[in-house]
Amino acid sequence: MVFQSNIHGNLLSGFEYRHKVLVQFIKKILKFLQIIFLGILVIIISFVLTNLFTPGVEITDIDFIGQAIFSTGYTFQKTPVGGLSGITYDDKNQVYYAISDDRSEKAPARFYTLKIDLSKGSLKDNNVKFVGVTTLLNETGQPFAPRTVDTEGIALTSKESVFISSEGDASKFINPFIKEFTLSSGKEIKSLPIPNKFLPTRDGKQGVRNNLAFESLTITPNEKSLFAATENALIQDGSEAKPKLSSPCRILQYNLLTNQVEKEFLYNIEPTTSFLNISPKYANGLSDLLALDNQGHFLSIERTFTGLGFAIALYQVSLEGATDISNIDSLLKVDSKTIKPVQKKLLLDLRTLDLSLDNIEGLTFGPQLPNGQRSLILISDNNFQNLQRTQILAFQLRFENQLMRLLRRLGVR
Repeated sequence: MVFQSNIHGNLLSGFEYRHKVLVQFIKKILKFLQIIFLGILVIIISFVLTNLFTPGVEITDIDFIGQAIFSTGYTFQKTPVGGLSGITYDDKNQVYYAISDDRSEKAPARFYTLKIDLSKGSLKDNNVKFVGVTTLLNETGQPFAPRTVDTEGIALTSKESVFISSEGDASKFINPFIKEFTLSSGKEIKSLPIPNKFLPTRDGKQGVRNNLAFESLTITPNEKSLFAATENALIQDGSEAKPKLSSPCRILQYNLLTNQVEKEFLYNIEPTTSFLNISPKYANGLSDLLALDNQGHFLSIERTFTGLGFAIALYQVSLEGATDISNIDSLLKVDSKTIKPVQKKLLLDLRTLDLSLDNIEGLTFGPQLPNGQRSLILISDNNFQNLQRTQILAFQLRFENQLMRLLRRLGVR
């Protein structure tokens, strides 16, 4: 009996030991799985925070909410207000900065500070006020000499400065530039390098076309990248836009940490409108870009003169899958089928609005509207012509973020 009891006790002890080992093993497995689960959860949360709650990359709706008009001849602080080719929004100070393309002829090259009141969710003439004008100063601290610049694009940084692009003057072999200036004094801080392929040559076989150079300028929200774009094709890349013929523009991507060009992309603008186009001076052009996020999504403006007024179109643009063409000096010397351009989707043809449109060339986000939606501001270049005017248009945007878009594609409402 004692022998049987010992066997039973030994068996019981062995069972308890194996049970204890098994429990410890299961606890280790559960702890390991817990660590894996927490790791996955951290990754998911990081993805949500860095992607799903960044500004939406797809605009689902756009509504016109008003306009303001300034007639040609309006002056501010002894300067003629006009040629407003680009605009950028300063959310911190609740003001806008608009660059004039006056070539230092009517007054020194300059940008204006504006206040645009959208507190009632709409825009009227008395909602816009010019509150400042800043003269641009070159690296020696002097205003730019007449006809040495053609400033077209402007983009704000968080360092109390703006980047400004100039088309230069290809007819006089004055190179385009992209420079940074202080907000307070307008003094030049630095100049970004322009690739040689964009610089005009005396034999007329290379570079930007006159008055069709760097119109577009924008900076991503994280301020890691600056994007500029030509209004039409480089001479060695193809034709400027014509009826039934598009023009291959180039978008440049600068790394603002290194101040160097990282990539270039092909943007095909639409052919010009041939209906009663009685003025060959005007061609369809890429007038401005606005970065929607840090992942290569933009709004773009294309505008042309139709002979009976201006045709303005807003597009949503994506760099996803687009070919980097920075190593291609001439698009005419390569097989176009090997190059994938940026993706474009028409957002709004402004001719569908009940408006008399002017030469819209600039766009920027504005503040959040009273209903929680984001505002968009467009501005026109009146070319200092009496038959034109400075026109400021306001819109309400509706965004769809990545999570909402994913749920919609999965059929979840």
